Amino acid sequence: MASTPKASTDVPSIAAEAVLAKSDFDSTNATVVKGYDFNNGIDHHALLSSYATCGFSATKFGLAVQEIIRMINKKLEVPVEDITDFNSHTNRRLSNCTIFLGLTSNLVSCGVRETIRYLVEHNMVDCLVVTAGGIEEDFIKCLGNSYIGAFNLSGKELRKKGVNRVGNMLVPNDNYCKFEDWVMPILDQMLEEQNSQGMKWTPSKVIHRLGKEINDKSSIYYWCYQNNIPVFSPALTDGSIGDMLYFHSHKTSGLVLDIVEDVRKMNNQAVTAKHSGMIILGGGLVKHHVNNANLMRNGADFSVNVNTGQEFDGSDSGAPPDEAVSWGKIKMDATPVKLCADASFAFPLIVAETFARYQQQFDQRLEKEKSLPVKTD
Repeated sequence: MASTPKASTDVPSIAAEAVLAKSDFDSTNATVVKGYDFNNGIDHHALLSSYATCGFSATKFGLAVQEIIRMINKKLEVPVEDITDFNSHTNRRLSNCTIFLGLTSNLVSCGVRETIRYLVEHNMVDCLVVTAGGIEEDFIKCLGNSYIGAFNLSGKELRKKGVNRVGNMLVPNDNYCKFEDWVMPILDQMLEEQNSQGMKWTPSKVIHRLGKEINDKSSIYYWCYQNNIPVFSPALTDGSIGDMLYFHSHKTSGLVLDIVEDVRKMNNQAVTAKHSGMIILGGGLVKHHVNNANLMRNGADFSVNVNTGQEFDGSDSGAPPDEAVSWGKIKMDATPVKLCADASFAFPLIVAETFARYQQQFDQRLEKEKSLPVKTD
């Protein structure tokens, strides 16, 4: 009987070379991947800080936090009493870093509204760019509540009941009727001022006026009015405010809004900025409007985008920061961050790790600024 050949114990060299390839990697200055150890107890600051070394989107979160802290530190670098320059279009002191905050309307429809209100209440940002829905929804929430619903509720049944769905939130249509009752007399007064006093209205002036008239501390734009933070909404007619302007034009025609004056004011915010930081939540109009203003100064120094857009379709919403660098909207030596996440859960956590930790410094600056003389022409 023939003997069975003895099997070779040698690993094929091609497999060994493929699997056991030697590393040529210097780990001297490399960051070790490590997450939070809950054996250390529940420490939310330590937990969120650990995201930077967790990997994946958690690390992008950590990088976004670091980029915003760089903006804040640059802004606070110069004491407010040492700032003598004013923006001639907004009459705000030119801090060492002008921070632009752009956001889409859904973030005011949801509970992120309170986070945005916190930022402007404490004068932490210098300029807002918001779509029309993000303007009216703030005022509407002062007049009536929105409620948690579900994404899969029947649109047909909701329509029969006069209830509007925003994602998984519900807004009774009565709220918009209350908004009409509140805003129409203000539009009447604005038209009267235009005709009798030569007042030239722009979207930002309308928002400023509505922020004064609402007189409600839960409102984002009440605090923008109080702290003289300009709010730009170049497509202000694309929402319920547009509906009200449409209805008002049938009642009494003639009210005019000048968008050219606003784009000049918006762009000059960037042109005159000593340093510039952009925080953009969502995409579309607000993302491009903030980026394009910063093109006028050959790019922002700091930039953080939070959205879920992808670049494969060529949309501006999904475009990564490096595309903005190619246009001159972000400086070539900047360290911009894009966090792919739903801002409704990501942004409040970012604020917790950034602006909220500097509240005392911002409040001291605001108190000091209010004691200083304002610029008079």
